[in-house]
Amino acid sequence: MTQRRAILSGSTFEEQIGYARAVVDGEWVHVSGTTGFDYTTMTISDDVVEQAEQCIWNIGTALTEAGCGFGDVVRVRYLLPERADFEPCWPVLRRVFGDVRPAATMMVVGLADPRMKIEIEVYARRNGEPA
Repeated sequence: MTQRRAILSGSTFEEQIGYARAVVDGEWVHVSGTTGFDYTTMTISDDVVEQAEQCIWNIGTALTEAGCGFGDVVRVRYLLPERADFEPCWPVLRRVFGDVRPAATMMVVGLADPRMKIEIEVYARRNGEPA
């Protein structure tokens, strides 16, 4: 039987809505759609690139707690309300995923809060000992 473990970031959204930042299920790590909020202060930048950087930081923290890293990511989804905001984020995304080359999708969608300009979701497969 695989072990399932929730990883919480401390975001007030997790408690209010009822979800976890990530779920480790055996060798798989499912990271929820992650926005550019700094969860320690619950603040968010107005700049989409700064939000993308914060998304990556938040995701990296969850992956580390799950016992893996960006090199283990097999799937990424980018969700943005404005298509034109995606290209300015490419250098940030390429820095993290350029050598990994996960399967990827970008979708133009409405996000839960009008301050949110990007949301990123990833799936990773841990290679190694259970965390």
